[in-house]
Amino acid sequence: MMIKVYRKTATIRAEQFDGSQTSLFGYEVMSDSLLDALTGEPAYYSILIDDVESEPDDFPDDNEVSFEIGDWIVKETDEIKVMADKEFKQQYAELPVIPKSVADWIEKCKHDGTSVGDMLCSERRPEKMRDWMALTLGTYEFNQRRYKKHQELIARAWLDGYLTEEDE
Repeated sequence: MMIKVYRKTATIRAEQFDGSQTSLFGYEVMSDSLLDALTGEPAYYSILIDDVESEPDDFPDDNEVSFEIGDWIVKETDEIKVMADKEFKQQYAELPVIPKSVADWIEKCKHDGTSVGDMLCSERRPEKMRDWMALTLGTYEFNQRRYKKHQELIARAWLDGYLTEEDE
């Protein structure tokens, strides 16, 4: 039997805790009583999450999620978990942000059955998309780097999904 390799494809909501947030996903951030010896700031923080399932009376109705500055608080479906920065960056990548005109072109090409390659290279590309992909000012080398970067961004958006600049 051969082992197969899979990647996660679901989108999540996540926020990196920097110590300044007073709430995360609508839950109040509470500081722990343990203080960092060097800074005098709290070493750990937590949020109290209401359980959706009812439990016997001898169990609390809330779950406490504890974290440190730099940790990521991740919300997947109806679960909130904490991940260290390194672990988070190994498992997740931020969705690309593209202009609405580019998003419209991606959706049109998908609808029409156009391939990714044809979508990127087609002479029928909208002018706004061509302008965004290749900056008309600056040196030729800069334009080539920008064009390649934007091609990769659009291909990633096609595969994984995207946010439009208006969504930010």
